[in-house]
Amino acid sequence: MAKFIKRSLQTITGLALIGAVGFFAFAPAIVEKGKNTVAAHDPYPVSEQAAALHKTLIIGDWHADSLLWKRDLLKRGTRGQVDIPRLQEGNVALQVFTAVTKSPKGLNYEHNSADAPDNITLLAIGQLWPYRTWGSLFERAIYQAEKLHGFEAEAPDDLKIIRTLADLDKVLERRANGENIVGGLLGIEGSHPLEGKIENLGRLMDAGYRLIALQHFFDNKLGGSLHGQGNLGLTDFGRQVVREVAARNLVLDVAHSSPQVVRDVLEMTDIPLVLSHSGIYNHCQTKRNISGELMQKIAATGGVIGMGYWQDVTCDASPKGVAASIKAAVDFLGEDAVSLGSDFDGSVGTTFDTSELAALTDALLKQGLNNDQIRKVMGGNMVRVLRARLPQ
Repeated sequence: MAKFIKRSLQTITGLALIGAVGFFAFAPAIVEKGKNTVAAHDPYPVSEQAAALHKTLIIGDWHADSLLWKRDLLKRGTRGQVDIPRLQEGNVALQVFTAVTKSPKGLNYEHNSADAPDNITLLAIGQLWPYRTWGSLFERAIYQAEKLHGFEAEAPDDLKIIRTLADLDKVLERRANGENIVGGLLGIEGSHPLEGKIENLGRLMDAGYRLIALQHFFDNKLGGSLHGQGNLGLTDFGRQVVREVAARNLVLDVAHSSPQVVRDVLEMTDIPLVLSHSGIYNHCQTKRNISGELMQKIAATGGVIGMGYWQDVTCDASPKGVAASIKAAVDFLGEDAVSLGSDFDGSVGTTFDTSELAALTDALLKQGLNNDQIRKVMGGNMVRVLRARLPQ
């Protein structure tokens, strides 16, 4: 009997170990495949005119959450929407890689509690992130930066992390000389990784972060979210962070911030602001898109709106639909205020990945944008804002 019990326990333990190995090996990929989908489609037709123009563009994207997932970004992936090979295929020069550190269970655009269970904790454990990240939002941000630095160290001819204006100039120079290198910038999606400590802003800067968003899907210690429990404005700590971001030559991102936070930021700053990934409310009237009035005020700072590629901000996620959204933004805000902000790998479904951006160039031509307007939208406006804000 004792031998039978012993063998039974060994069998159960073995099965548990096999189950655990299977979970950690396969579950993260299964989760991501269901989150970052690209709709099945035939190759998009691209005219000779569009293809020729696309090759000459400096293309930049303000927002992709690719560092959140368990993928080697130096290899062309079979899931997700962004990696370095696909960025190179799409002729993307500049990509902001944004760190997601907390996401509420039951996430929605209308109303989320800051006390809701956190989805990223389970993801961090399931993807075998370092133990230090399991209970610390700050360490989650640091770890995602470390991942990008690791990719840069492994493939310096393919990826250069941009920290300064000189880094930006060097990447653009290398690309002008024929190198297919991608300039990566680190951004933070919501400033809750500061964990209420202003000194952590300097530590995030040391890790390479240059774009700082204030909120994500819930109210935090800095102020209200567009998707929080009230249209709360900036707190005293939030105002302190905004002042420091402005003083330290960082890019300030108001994506996901409440309308009142946006107004508070506009009142206390005189820098170009970025709304990194959104749509235009006048074109697609959803909760995710803030009012046209606030977008005009952001544009008036010399800043930009990064136009997203998914249904909830465009009301049509096809290349034609995304281009129509961009055209509406150009008509409403002016050609100097519109950029790209895909939200690739941000748990959104799209109809194309970053390797297929020539289809967007083609669609913009068909919408009637001229070459100069397309150059600005696809990356020129982003470069201008970065030149105004990156540290010397």
